[in-house]
Amino acid sequence: ADACGGLAIIDDCGECGGNNSPNTGVCDCTGTPNGSSTIDNCGICDGDDTNNCVPNCTADNGTPGFELWGVCYSVHTTYLTLPGSSLEGEIPPEIGNLTNLSWLWLDNNHLTGEIPPEIGNLTNLTYLGLRSNQFTGEIPSEIGQLTNLTSLGLHNNQFTGGIPPEIGNLTNLKYLHVSKNQLTSLPEGFGNLVNLINLDLSEN
Repeated sequence: ADACGGLAIIDDCGECGGNNSPNTGVCDCTGTPNGSSTIDNCGICDGDDTNNCVPNCTADNGTPGFELWGVCYSVHTTYLTLPGSSLEGEIPPEIGNLTNLSWLWLDNNHLTGEIPPEIGNLTNLTYLGLRSNQFTGEIPSEIGQLTNLTSLGLHNNQFTGGIPPEIGNLTNLKYLHVSKNQLTSLPEGFGNLVNLINLDLSEN
């Protein structure tokens, strides 16, 4: 018998395709045979045709991009380092379309409002630095989707509430700095952060 058992064969998605059946068809980005989800213009596996990540500008290198703080950044951008750049206002939700980012450094600006939930799309991030701004509200649960993070700096802002339990998903995290906020509690999942070597919770 084969890996499926009997006469069934493995289809394009690595699943059993049924007795004497050819491949069931193209495997979509979610792993579903003949599924409709596709990789959109920003590299996100998206089954929502109403939100297909349409770039709104052309970057200096000629590639499609998104405008953030008056500058067009390519969808292929991997490092966005703008500390001390006098940035103002909220982080635009379009930040979530730059899914190739591995480094997002926005320390020492004048950014306000809440961190947009779209930050959770940036699953390639290893470094997220937002310290010394004027962010308010709670730390979004979508932070827990950034499972490649090794460093998270949110200190010296005005975050309130508890640290979300989803922080426990960040098992690669080595540096976590959330001092000088108004945080009130730690989640149960905090113990999952077994790789932490530097933790600062002071002045909350």
